[in-house]
Amino acid sequence: LISESLDELSEAELIDLLLHKNLELKAEDFDEAIIKDTIKNISQLKTIQDKNGEEGCNRYAISNSEDIFSVLFVFGLFRWCGWESDKITFDIIPLFETMDGMDTSENTMKGLFSIPEYQAHLKQRNKKQTIMLGFSDGTKDGGYVKANWSIFKTKERLSAVCDQNNIKAIFFDGRGGPPARGGGKTHRFYAAQTKDIANNEIQLTIQGQTITSTYGTKEQFVHNCEQLLTAGLSNNIFGKENIITKESRELMEELSELSFTKYDNLKQHPMFMSYLENMSTLKYYQKANIGSRPGKRGNKKKLELSDLRAISFVGSWSQLKQNVPGYFGIGTAIKTLKDQGRLQELKDLFNEVPLFRALMLNSMMSLSKCYFELTSYMKDDKAYGAFWNILYDEYMLSKEMLLLISDFKILMEQEEVSRESIKIRENIVLPLLVIQQYALQKMGQGTEFADLYEKIVVRSLYGNINASRNSA
Repeated sequence: LISESLDELSEAELIDLLLHKNLELKAEDFDEAIIKDTIKNISQLKTIQDKNGEEGCNRYAISNSEDIFSVLFVFGLFRWCGWESDKITFDIIPLFETMDGMDTSENTMKGLFSIPEYQAHLKQRNKKQTIMLGFSDGTKDGGYVKANWSIFKTKERLSAVCDQNNIKAIFFDGRGGPPARGGGKTHRFYAAQTKDIANNEIQLTIQGQTITSTYGTKEQFVHNCEQLLTAGLSNNIFGKENIITKESRELMEELSELSFTKYDNLKQHPMFMSYLENMSTLKYYQKANIGSRPGKRGNKKKLELSDLRAISFVGSWSQLKQNVPGYFGIGTAIKTLKDQGRLQELKDLFNEVPLFRALMLNSMMSLSKCYFELTSYMKDDKAYGAFWNILYDEYMLSKEMLLLISDFKILMEQEEVSRESIKIRENIVLPLLVIQQYALQKMGQGTEFADLYEKIVVRSLYGNINASRNSA
């Protein structure tokens, strides 16, 4: 099929191969399951469109996009599976979900728009380019503040690139339930967009139990759709007033980097993955069949953070009632600037910049759902005691600093209904969480009833996630 090794080709040669080489791919010509499945999948897409029209299936998203080849390999695959270059009836959607991917996204899209064949493809797709941004994996990679700030800046840059190329940018946000996965009060985020971000449509993923809790009844559906609609209208009407000054941007940048450094140090801690594997429900997520995808990527024996799916990663912290991805690093970042005598700057940022206020209020939600008393027995653990205390100290500091810059006396002070709703639901799940922790401890000690305790953990996962409403 292709005699050359792709690794030995120059970038120009690889682009030429993907755009111009004529091949016919058949699943039966390959032995590797993933290659066979990919070819079958693309062939099935053609069948779906033949039977149901283009509306039946018309988008192909590529996760972990970091360069133009994420898109061009898909373009080439479609060509080699029966589509003509100028008749590919699919939107090819890059998903930028890591800090590196977001940093290179501007050059990626510029590179794609400079290719005549891709320009022709976009022309027959009505000159629209859908771009996904991953809040879940972004937060796992960069921490809460840096991920959200990076996504915001990426949207601004990509909006400009699309505008310069006369392309309509549509942002499709990969969001989960909790703030750590882009959830929380989502409408706040959209109402806080600036005029420099394309606001043609709001597209976002609604996953897991969030579908039921947010759109499960007619009343909920109407209310939450109204929230998104008014967020978009608010942005169109008042977005020009959401101007983030140079000074505010520099302050956001400082907070972003300070919080990332604290979070990254935690990720590099020698006990980080071991703590999740041995002290949380991480390994049981797959057995509970929760989430739209497997709990981790690949089949490596040693678990690595990059292999973890965001649902199981964020969900495991939620089951521990520690919610680390939703706040970790914020306390340290704010305190660092406060100690430099810049508290008033931080208060002004909270009161005057809607984006920062939205992020901090959502982080307050994450903190409100923490209950470190559940795992306080860990603070004296020989292996994990010191690590638990790192988490607890940052939790306490983040709570203190957020109350300080907001002038609130309690978290979520101005959201009485949501605050009380959280309190009720947390009281409901606490007995289940206590039972779950007991079962985890018993399995850690070694017991002849390991199978029974494992069932308790798995069954408690269902109840906790559904009752908590947006924990995964």
